[in-house]
Amino acid sequence: MAQAQVNVVAHRGASGTRPENTAAAFAEAIRLRTEMIEFDVHLTADARLLVIHDPTVDRTSDGSGEVGSMTLAQLKQLDAGSWFAPEYAGERFLTLDETLDMMPPGMRLNVHVKANASVRERLLPMVIEILTQRQLLDTAYIASDEESLCLARRVQPELVVCNLSTKPAEDYVKRSVAVGCTIIQPGHAMTTPELVAEAHAQGLEVNPFYADTQAEMQRLIGCGVDGILTNQPERLQALLRRG
Repeated sequence: MAQAQVNVVAHRGASGTRPENTAAAFAEAIRLRTEMIEFDVHLTADARLLVIHDPTVDRTSDGSGEVGSMTLAQLKQLDAGSWFAPEYAGERFLTLDETLDMMPPGMRLNVHVKANASVRERLLPMVIEILTQRQLLDTAYIASDEESLCLARRVQPELVVCNLSTKPAEDYVKRSVAVGCTIIQPGHAMTTPELVAEAHAQGLEVNPFYADTQAEMQRLIGCGVDGILTNQPERLQALLRRG
């Protein structure tokens, strides 16, 4: 029974079987009815919000260069799917708005804001404004480093935040509580029953990053976690159904 309560968090969408952070990956995660979808947001050269994990387009497109030095128009010309498999040729990078447009009502969203010091003051308020305007504060939360989360909470005190500054592990829970987090995302290797128990005692939701193998999924479930980020959401769903 406890296993059925573990949330499946589709990491960059269903990124094990589709090109990450694309419409194809998100559509598959939605089709699977995962409880949550995680994706990443960067700022472009013309101050637009692009959903992409890396600071460059090299790994996940047919182009090269830094996201922050390219305009949205330039980024939209790139093929974001053929690197993964030929059948996904023609997939395009999505904006934050385009991504949110895809999401069904009630879908929980783990919005990883890639906010380094050079863009933090511009990027975070932009993301928060969109989430607020779309009335998503009850279902979407921002995951980022501690400094970014402190800024985010000043901008919007009602915002739910998740701490990605996992080191040092010894005081991760304490630091997360101190910056107003209600969710943490520990690395899977650092996730133990003791860490989960400490977090739960502080009222924190625990969603480790990440598990793709059945063995690691089962280990994390045994630790008592609330959810698991995975590139293989269908695999985790099958494991949970077996109980």
